[in-house]
Amino acid sequence: MRTPSEAELEFVDDVAVFFAREGLPLIAGRVIGWLLISDPEEQSAAELADVLRVSRSSISSATRLLTPSGLVEGVRRRGERQEYFRIAADGWSRMVAGRYAKTAAFRELTEDGLRVLAGSAPERRERLVGVHQLYQFLEQELPALWDRWEAYRAAAENPGGTHASAPGPTGTDASGAGEAGKGAE
Repeated sequence: MRTPSEAELEFVDDVAVFFAREGLPLIAGRVIGWLLISDPEEQSAAELADVLRVSRSSISSATRLLTPSGLVEGVRRRGERQEYFRIAADGWSRMVAGRYAKTAAFRELTEDGLRVLAGSAPERRERLVGVHQLYQFLEQELPALWDRWEAYRAAAENPGGTHASAPGPTGTDASGAGEAGKGAE
C-alpha cells in the first residue's frame, strides 16, 4: 500500500473535523475520510491504523461506531480471517434514510411534550412548538424529497433510460423548468 500524500491526509482531516462538528469522534471521521479516497476501497483494520497513524483498538472502536448506520460496512474475503472495511455502495443513502426515519418518532415525542405543557404559559411552550412544527414539516416533505432523490439516482445510473423527467444536478427537470417552475400541484 502506498503512502498517502499530504493533500490526501489533509482531506481526511477535513472530513474528520466536519464529522466531529456533528458529534463523531475525530478518528471515526478520519476513517470515513480515508475510506472515501482509499485505494483499494476495502481496507483492513491494520491498514487503516497504519495510514491514520492510530492504534488498532481506535480503529476497532471507530468501525463499531460507524457500521450500524450502514455508511461503513465490514466485508470478508473468502479464505481470509481478517475483516475489511469500506464505504457501503448505498451507505450515504442508508445513513440519511435512517436519520429521516426518526423524524416521525421525534415529532410524536414533541406532541407528548406539548400535551405535558398544555396548561403552561405560551412563552414556555414556544421552543417546543417551533421544534414540533419543524418536525411536522419534515415528516410531510421528506418523502417527496426522497422520491426525487431516488429518481435522480436512477437517471444518473441509466442516463439514456426512461427517467427523462428526473431532476438534474441543478434541480431542473427534462423540460428545464425546475421545481419552482412547476407551479402548484
